[in-house]
Amino acid sequence: MAEHDKWDIKKLIILRTLRERGTVTATAQALLLTPSAVSQQLTNLAKQLGVPLLEAQGRRVRLTGAAHLVLRHAEAVFEQLERADAELAAYTNGEVGEVRVGAFSTAVPALVVPVVRALRVARPGVRVQVREAEAGEAYELLGAGEVDLALSLAARAVPDAGDGRFTRVPLLADPLDVALPVDHVLAGAAEVRLADLAGESWIFGGSGAWSDITRGACEAAGFAPRQGHSAAGWTAILAMVGAGMGVALVPRMALAVAGRGDGVVTRALDADRPRRHVVAAVRRGGEGAPAVASVLDALRAEARALTARRPG
Repeated sequence: MAEHDKWDIKKLIILRTLRERGTVTATAQALLLTPSAVSQQLTNLAKQLGVPLLEAQGRRVRLTGAAHLVLRHAEAVFEQLERADAELAAYTNGEVGEVRVGAFSTAVPALVVPVVRALRVARPGVRVQVREAEAGEAYELLGAGEVDLALSLAARAVPDAGDGRFTRVPLLADPLDVALPVDHVLAGAAEVRLADLAGESWIFGGSGAWSDITRGACEAAGFAPRQGHSAAGWTAILAMVGAGMGVALVPRMALAVAGRGDGVVTRALDADRPRRHVVAAVRRGGEGAPAVASVLDALRAEARALTARRPG
């Protein structure tokens, strides 16, 4: 027998119940056992521990000093097991755990930070570790196991199935406005359509999700955008627009975070209704992990609130 195998939790519970109930019969009734089963289990425990646990007292038995010593140590074990049960139940309910979230730059302040704040109140045992990353990196980080949940972008409301390793959850449709230099001929127009800007110099990233979204929106309006400058950060893009270097599509989420900057006006494109779609992704089957499910639920709630606050 291994050194710790002699500490049998079930038998220790019987010994503790005998101390509380006083008789073998009462102990058997409390634990739904027979009196002979209680006596046999305690006899076996005494053999395992190598000390007498009971002594006769008339027609009854009483615990020995060794039994009280054993129970004093066992109480610490019982207490720790209670804590373990409580923590395990909390984990199962999604109330504790760590979730590593990878998110593109504008999603961090607009979605992830509010979710972290909400979870501090609703589920303080859930710890969210945030990693800022380009939207195009989301699936690489997820596949490499470096994050548990990633926020990415898609051109359509229902993204392609793509890599079968991942489950994708659409969160929100973010309207795209057009950013124009303040002295642009269309800056004060009553209505602006993408087709009106077919001859403009466009500013957008050279590759990745945002490039695909910009090209897709323009192509849906009947033209291929001529890329005058390449930039990924909204501060850089809007600074170039303000300097009269070109025009750009800008998500409202980004405008809410970065602001328009000097020399820039933004116009809604309601006739074209271009959108970029924010998608949460997890490794297939990972959405069932309780803590991950808690973060996903909080992201959905924040996405609904964000959509309600913005004109669409």
